[in-house]
Amino acid sequence: MSEITPQNNQPFEIGLYSFAELTPDPVSGHKLSAAERTRNLLEEIELADQVGLDVYGLGEHHRQEYISSAPEVILAAAATRTKNIRLTSAVTVLSSDDPVRVFQRFASLDLVSDGRAEIIAGRGSFIESFPLFGYDLHDYDELFSEKLDLLVKLREGERITWRGRHRASLDNLGVYPRPVQDTLPIWVGVGGTPESVVRAASRGLPMALAIIGGMPEQFKPYVDLYRQVAAESNPNPAHTGISINSHGFIADTRQQAIDDSFPAVQVVMNKIGRERGWSPMKKEQYEASASLRGANFVGSPDDIIEKILFQHSIFNHQRLLLQLSVGTMPHDKLLHAIELLGTKVVPVVKAEIAKRVATPTP
Repeated sequence: MSEITPQNNQPFEIGLYSFAELTPDPVSGHKLSAAERTRNLLEEIELADQVGLDVYGLGEHHRQEYISSAPEVILAAAATRTKNIRLTSAVTVLSSDDPVRVFQRFASLDLVSDGRAEIIAGRGSFIESFPLFGYDLHDYDELFSEKLDLLVKLREGERITWRGRHRASLDNLGVYPRPVQDTLPIWVGVGGTPESVVRAASRGLPMALAIIGGMPEQFKPYVDLYRQVAAESNPNPAHTGISINSHGFIADTRQQAIDDSFPAVQVVMNKIGRERGWSPMKKEQYEASASLRGANFVGSPDDIIEKILFQHSIFNHQRLLLQLSVGTMPHDKLLHAIELLGTKVVPVVKAEIAKRVATPTP
């Protein structure tokens, strides 16, 4: 078991994220309207709050399969129906956006939610936003790095002076509104490259590490690299931290969770796979990924508890976010999965991790 370091004394957080898919149900063939999907999504976030989950994240996509091209708008609607749950992007595609407008939108969300807004900034897993907003893919990495620096600077005060290559300069200009939180949380979404890890750690920003394939142990070097660079770059670790973001699904039994979720996951992953040259997904692979040492959190509440604690012994992370709806699932099954996570999994996991913090392994 990993040693618990002083910076990890904050309570362990468990939450959800979604890309708000708008695709036909792979079993029934029925496709919701965008309005129906939005209503269902808000109900899911409301339930997540009611059962005690800590965070809900909504991805940004600009494809016909998703409804969340403007996550902040949906999250603001969710803020009016929830009380405690933190509301974040997952991710904001910062490379093709304007950091000033991103800050203003999330500061507004922070006002609406009374201080519950966060940003997970990333480069995005798709590229549709670049031609849509007039950006050159050749500048992919430089755009993100420069805009991340500006976004972080915008938290420092009302008036900003800044110069870069890809955006007009700011000369002592005011940026409003200001958020409720003194420091609006900004996480960096990382897909698993050392450069992305160093980018987050060197800026003293928490890292949201996506693990959606392979064996989680393979990602331990990235976590170690993050902590090493963060410690060297930022003597005050107040704003650092690690979230593991993964796929999953929960049902009353392990086999039911696999059988219920596989058709939807297969459709999504095979579609993306055809675009990227991956082999088609087989059910045997999916079942293997649901094992203790696989990437996906699929199973009964007991299975999920065991897996969260197993990974915590590897990463000693502070947050876990699960995407329970990879593809279109029946709404009632998704609500049941959220309820199981909040009522059966969260209390056990938090109690055990609290013990680990109180009595760290020598």
